Amino acid sequence: MLTLNKVHHIAILCSDYQKSKTFYTEVLGLTIIREIYREERQSYKLDLALNGSYIVELFSFPNPPQRPSRPEAVGLRHLAFEVINLEETIAFLDTKNIESEPIRIDETTEKRFTFIADPDLLPIEFYER
Repeated sequence: MLTLNKVHHIAILCSDYQKSKTFYTEVLGLTIIREIYREERQSYKLDLALNGSYIVELFSFPNPPQRPSRPEAVGLRHLAFEVINLEETIAFLDTKNIESEPIRIDETTEKRFTFIADPDLLPIEFYER
């Protein structure tokens, strides 16, 4: 059997690099590990960490094709982050003018969660611990 240790990172392709960089660093609070501009590809690669652990690889490419978020398409459905307090998370998002969906309850765990969207409409979930 294959032995996996953990999820190493999630790669996200964005349409507006500066807007997405601001969202992932200033809104979500991920920290920059390294930022590289690759001239031959006209592309940025931004490595981001959560609590010191590498988690997101943000890419930009010229004119990437759009991927539908609604209706849901095959592939990555959403990115989820655990939070301690959902109300505090939503209140912070409100200060950044980011609209969150109404709070829902997970039928299996009875935990509360909500969704927002990143600048390219990738759903981002906040799941209360």
